[in-house]
Amino acid sequence: MSGRVVVIGDALIDELRDDTGVREFVGGAALNVAVGLSRLGVPASLIAMVGEDAAGEQIRAYLAEYDVDLLQSPSEHGSSRAVSTRSAGGEPEYVFNEAAQNRRVHYGDAERAALADAAMVVVSCFPFDDAAQTDALLDAVGSASLAIDPNPRAGMLHDREKFVRGFEKAAAHARLVKVGEDDAQLLYGAPLDELREKLTGLGVDAVLATYGAGGAAIDAGGLTVARPIADLSGRIVDTMGGGDAVLSTTVALVRSGLPEDEASWGFVLDRAMEVAAATCRSEGALLRIPE
Repeated sequence: MSGRVVVIGDALIDELRDDTGVREFVGGAALNVAVGLSRLGVPASLIAMVGEDAAGEQIRAYLAEYDVDLLQSPSEHGSSRAVSTRSAGGEPEYVFNEAAQNRRVHYGDAERAALADAAMVVVSCFPFDDAAQTDALLDAVGSASLAIDPNPRAGMLHDREKFVRGFEKAAAHARLVKVGEDDAQLLYGAPLDELREKLTGLGVDAVLATYGAGGAAIDAGGLTVARPIADLSGRIVDTMGGGDAVLSTTVALVRSGLPEDEASWGFVLDRAMEVAAATCRSEGALLRIPE
């Protein structure tokens, strides 16, 4: 087994629109996590659907720049795109194109070999409301150590109840599941604290809960450890990518094994909060390192 982490999920172009105009960034939650891992010194591969178009060329060049190995699934609708309009508070609102709404991942020999050799497999922004895709994912991942961020997007969610069923089916096999307040509201219409209890009851080894400005907490092995957001200099510019930075940092630190005591989990959360704080002080979702 290598120390490489394989990430499965979305890769797209983020088109940002606000009072200053229109700008484009390469993004997608899974892509952000893979690039974040690479920036943290962890070898990373990304399994994602990318089109044979100009946007796809942009995505491939970006991943090559950050030394992320792309295992590309074909796309009949071209590359995914998210048009996001920023609110005054910095939170993005998304509209997704046809490719993003019909994303699909293929598992061939190269993908299965990468998954079998991975230290950890991370799944983010996956179409869990497609039962066939969920089953194919679990079959391909096999017995690999699994981390999941459901990362549902209202604009890509076809069936909430089916998504919950698919997500819970996969979560039952996961060592680590990351969830945020938005996930709990969109999927369950319930507080995040209730979702934490549900996931622990499903047998998830470690539940990582993010509360935005309220910091983060981890439930693992009977322990609960919480940390506030990190107090860095400079103002928060853009919250996009903050949650992905938390997940990248956590996976980088626990991929070879979950901590077993409160101090070790505290170290993980402290570092994740620092990296997320630095990331939110620059525009776009690229993981930033405080140092």
